Amino acid sequence: MLVRGLGLALLLPLVALAQSLPRPKEFYFSEDALTTRPVVAIEGSDEATLARLMQVVERGQRDADRAAAQLAHAAMRTGRTGTGIALYERALADSARRSPLRTSIHWNYGWDLLRSGDAEGALQQWQAAVSGRLAGPEWLPPTLAMALWRLERRDEARDWYAAAVRTHPERWRSPGDFSALLPDWRADERATLGEVHAAWQENPPAWP
Repeated sequence: MLVRGLGLALLLPLVALAQSLPRPKEFYFSEDALTTRPVVAIEGSDEATLARLMQVVERGQRDADRAAAQLAHAAMRTGRTGTGIALYERALADSARRSPLRTSIHWNYGWDLLRSGDAEGALQQWQAAVSGRLAGPEWLPPTLAMALWRLERRDEARDWYAAAVRTHPERWRSPGDFSALLPDWRADERATLGEVHAAWQENPPAWP
């Protein structure tokens, strides 16, 4: 049990719709370090910490959005997908629009959805994380390429991988570098990106 007395009603599940993505831009140089990190309100993951986080959420205290996102990740990591989705939606509802925290919530939400088997939902969250932003983050091309490949959208996946290569050709020309480049990715995720790399290598798309 994640936390006894979870005082949040589950929200309606997200509807997985075919996600229409814009074509990749030429380059993606932004490091975007504020986005690509775990959302943590209170350090720790034991039952006492989770109970404190739940108290912050239920009372609407300062950092309730951050606490809800941390709880959401804990829930989804342990297979409580419905609870995790409800908590992530609560976190987004409580966070300020256009805030760095909100983009980080979307980024983390996307990864948890992907790892729960919902690549389409992950795409929605990652697109929300970059909506309205002028600078293209470095994480976007390889991440979308991997998710699109899993959705059998092979040409789009190859095009997004090509954007990663255009941006940093020295990094993305060999799958042997993926472990160092993507240390937080799981082995199966790096393997999927390796398949995209092979498709790119066989037929690299022209730009534009």
